[in-house]
Amino acid sequence: MSSSSRVPSRRGLLLGVAGAGAGVALGAAGAGQAAEGAGVPPVVLTEQASKRILVLDPAKDVWDPGADPGAVRWAFSPVGDGRYRDLEPEVSWVYPSEAKVRRHRGRTFLLTTASFGFVGVVEWPGGRRYWGTAIGAGDDLFNPHTAEILPDGNVAVACSTGARVRLYAASLGPRATRFTEAELKGAHGLHWDRERRVLWAMGDDELVAFEVAGTAARPRLVRRFADPLPVATPGKSAGGHDLFPVAGRPGRAGRMWVTTSASVFQYEPRGRTFVQDFAGAGEIVRKGVKCVGNDPRTGRVVTTVPEAGLGETWWTTTVSVHRPQGAYKLVGGGIYKARWWLPA
Repeated sequence: MSSSSRVPSRRGLLLGVAGAGAGVALGAAGAGQAAEGAGVPPVVLTEQASKRILVLDPAKDVWDPGADPGAVRWAFSPVGDGRYRDLEPEVSWVYPSEAKVRRHRGRTFLLTTASFGFVGVVEWPGGRRYWGTAIGAGDDLFNPHTAEILPDGNVAVACSTGARVRLYAASLGPRATRFTEAELKGAHGLHWDRERRVLWAMGDDELVAFEVAGTAARPRLVRRFADPLPVATPGKSAGGHDLFPVAGRPGRAGRMWVTTSASVFQYEPRGRTFVQDFAGAGEIVRKGVKCVGNDPRTGRVVTTVPEAGLGETWWTTTVSVHRPQGAYKLVGGGIYKARWWLPA
């Protein structure tokens, strides 16, 4: 995403924002249970038009929250929520750019970022703040693009415009500010590899493995090695974008999804290679894919690709589904990323 450098007015930010804080709780069936008996998990979106994270019913092909509020299983916005007031969400919560679901010490968390500075680890379903910060609140100088929580409770943040990966000592408390950082041009993706005990970080042109050294209170990032991303045209930037674990491949067999400006790959850590030997590659591999992820139970894959004629050039109203092909539509939406709700 190339977020605009303009700073919307406070009034403009507040218009259209509904469901502040934890919003609507998921139903009794729970996020991991089969939707309508079909075994499909809910879908979580970064919905930038209404400035919310939405978890939506996978049994509906068309989501229209205005006409059908039941389509929304859960929603989050920090605007108007006193637990996040110090992060100035009226100005920092612009263009939510990530929605990851993670399990940490027996609890489920939403990891979310926004281009104008907001970073939060939000406990589901109540919206309690595990940790949060605002990096350069009110502008896109840093452009937080994704986050990851580590086993010790610390939180890494990739800042694409800021060209850096920061590791915050979030284990010290919900307002902890201490951090270490490492440079990475166009930092977009992060994934903690439990098997190899490295933090993978993806930038414009390379996938880097960082060792986390030091202590939880004073962590350090040590660059271990890097692999160049595949390029469509020699001499051009690969434009690395999304980095996400391939679900259902545990241990040493684990792989990661990788999207670039021109294509979609899986990264094989054992051979340090980028491959396209996965099922459904013929329909999944294409240009401009902003996110990708699979559901190991059904084999279905979700992706998003921008569509023309919307409020921003990186928005879409469509979540593409593969294996078999299909789609979800969000009425009036400005979707950036979509992921299956799969706490991991």
